Amino acid sequence: MTRVFNFSAGPAMLPRPVMEKAQQEFLDYNNLGASVIEISHRSKEFDAIINQADVLLTELASIPENYKILYVHGGAQMQFSAVPLNLINRLPARKAVYIESGNFAKLAKKEATRYGSITTAATSEASNYDRIPDFDAASVDPETSYIHITSNNTIYGTRWQQFPDTGDIPLVADMTSELLSRKIDVSQFGIIYAGLQKNLGPAGLACVIIREDLLAHALPETPNLLNYKTYAEKHSLANTNNTFAIYMMKLVLEWLRDSGGIGAIEARNESKAALLYDVIDNSDFYLGTTQTAHRSIMNVTFNLANNDLLDEFLSQALANGLYALKGHRYVGGARASIYNAMPREGCQALADFMQEFEKSHA
Repeated sequence: MTRVFNFSAGPAMLPRPVMEKAQQEFLDYNNLGASVIEISHRSKEFDAIINQADVLLTELASIPENYKILYVHGGAQMQFSAVPLNLINRLPARKAVYIESGNFAKLAKKEATRYGSITTAATSEASNYDRIPDFDAASVDPETSYIHITSNNTIYGTRWQQFPDTGDIPLVADMTSELLSRKIDVSQFGIIYAGLQKNLGPAGLACVIIREDLLAHALPETPNLLNYKTYAEKHSLANTNNTFAIYMMKLVLEWLRDSGGIGAIEARNESKAALLYDVIDNSDFYLGTTQTAHRSIMNVTFNLANNDLLDEFLSQALANGLYALKGHRYVGGARASIYNAMPREGCQALADFMQEFEKSHA
């Protein structure tokens, strides 16, 4: 069997050891004679899985004791609704502030406007989101219920290098495309949420890390399965959750632990990204699409100076086992998503291919 280097933005590649372990256990989990995908979410076997996931995530991310881990239906985009439903009522003014650094940040803000008074405090839309916009948290009305950011922008290849200090106003971050890719201080945030399909597991589920004092502010009309308090009280099992996704996340967390933890993963991710950015920076053939100071180490976006060569570049890349490099339609060009599971060898193979393609087409 031949496997490609998969640069897909998501659903993204999973670590091979995780896939192999899931394959080995798929028909017979823990000598039950049944698959983990078949057993009850209320069984003692699954209870052990979700508890192990909690412990691993807490240790890897250094989550403080006053936070809860939730496994929430619907992926990250469902949280675009869940966040305002749970937080906009924290203060009577029902205000929230959003920073638009990309398309998903814009979609999150649009969804939030259903539930309160939503302000865009900063945006980089005018430059096609090639940077994180300047933002002064001190300018925000203290009666604001929360401030929302998207920490890494999958489409545009930018990220927040440093997070704003929002004081007493809870900072909410969509970290879908970078959670557990670098060290962060969880205590800076009221809520962190992430769809699993980039760095944590299969699509369809979100992981939410929420400070406990923020669990009691849901709007009265909040549906039960969008209410974070429901998940906290029922250990995310108020109904039949996506048990297989939680199991896969647990395997990914074990792999991260065995790979040296988040510090080691971050160093490897920076090294991987540097391989590609070095090619781009030392070439007139390739053009980066983001400002250097705002570059992501998860999503490397670039164009070819001669855009007529793009289709040939993508075709030859695929023939060389470099899969899913086409950029998003909003940016064009190419995009290499190099999440935690992408080995350094994959980035080296892409860097080598880019240099060879430039030599033969310059």
